[in-house]
Amino acid sequence: MISELLQDDPLVAALVERFGTAIASGTLEHEQTILYITPTSIVAVCTFLRDEHEFNRASSVTALDWYPQEPRFEVVYLLHSIKSNIRLRLKCRLSGENPTIDSVTSVWPGANWYEREVLDLFGITFTNHPDPRRIMMPDDWEGHPLRKDFPIHGHKYDYGETNQ
Repeated sequence: MISELLQDDPLVAALVERFGTAIASGTLEHEQTILYITPTSIVAVCTFLRDEHEFNRASSVTALDWYPQEPRFEVVYLLHSIKSNIRLRLKCRLSGENPTIDSVTSVWPGANWYEREVLDLFGITFTNHPDPRRIMMPDDWEGHPLRKDFPIHGHKYDYGETNQ
């Protein structure tokens, strides 16, 4: 459900008209519009925002872990229209079981490293990502350290040293 605060927002109206129920809900917080998008529609919504409303910059992509709640994860997109000086926050909720969402690198190539960070630190997979390698943790690292169920002291990591 779209908050009453957003009922007269022309951008929200255009998105609801174009995508209907793919815009699951929306609110206004700290003078910024936040829209919850169904995960299967994220690329289409982002493409529409870029092409029709000049959101030419994805200033960040990050995630939240709401463990033990379900849906467990939220992928958060911080978008910016430089021409209009409008900022928009999109959120997609994902299940904790095999969290996967389409990559928006086809819309904004600059989302590449942000998505890689989310993959590395939260374990959320971005389908069709051009380079889905770890970016922060070693290649043989087990787990995702920003998940709330990750051990506080981390998994034991063998650096190839022997303790005597």
